Amino acid sequence: MPDLSAFPITQKWPATQPERLQLYSLPTPNGVKVSIMLEETGLPYEPHLVSFERNDQLSAEFLSLNPNNKIPAILDPNGPDGLPLALFESGAILLYLAEKTGQLLPRDAAARYQTIQWLMWQMGGVGPMFGQVGFFHKFAGKDYADKRPRDRYIDEAKRLLGVLDQRLQGREWVMGDAYSIADIAIFPWVRNLIGFYGAGELVEFERFTQVQRVLERFLARPAVVRGLGIPQRD
Repeated sequence: MPDLSAFPITQKWPATQPERLQLYSLPTPNGVKVSIMLEETGLPYEPHLVSFERNDQLSAEFLSLNPNNKIPAILDPNGPDGLPLALFESGAILLYLAEKTGQLLPRDAAARYQTIQWLMWQMGGVGPMFGQVGFFHKFAGKDYADKRPRDRYIDEAKRLLGVLDQRLQGREWVMGDAYSIADIAIFPWVRNLIGFYGAGELVEFERFTQVQRVLERFLARPAVVRGLGIPQRD
């Protein structure tokens, strides 16, 4: 039985199944990337809710694993060379889990790097820009009288959706016929933009028919349906 007692995070979130990968997360667009990945691969794991309402992400225990105080994070008791591995940043975790399981990342070198390219595109563009749309449309920023910041992020969200729509022309998924970590990274954010943020009309989502098509396919996957609710909120 793995001993995880050296990791302070297990003091706040005890591992009842320490032989399983430990997931510390919240069902947000970044958080569900990892829960969906775990559900898709079938890798056994134990989820732990990091509650923003309780400021869990600022606790000493969580910061001991992720000093950047963001979800998701994992602790794999069976990491490289059989040693425990703590890891944060959703993109890094997706890559790690893909390589660990041999799933959802092409083995061919060129296709592998092209998949990583689209993962980085999401991390550097879609996530930050869609998140800013949410801030200025749904949260505190909606009360700002000056709408220029909001409009700047709306325009950038439209541009990014256009890039994605063009990429999906004639393709089943971002990488063609093969579903991959690129899809798992991108589509939770698209779903959040038009769903939780309620920005579909602002970004003229009806224009992006290819994105709509693939989003529907993504949300119909059983592993996605399960992963979107993990960890369960209090």
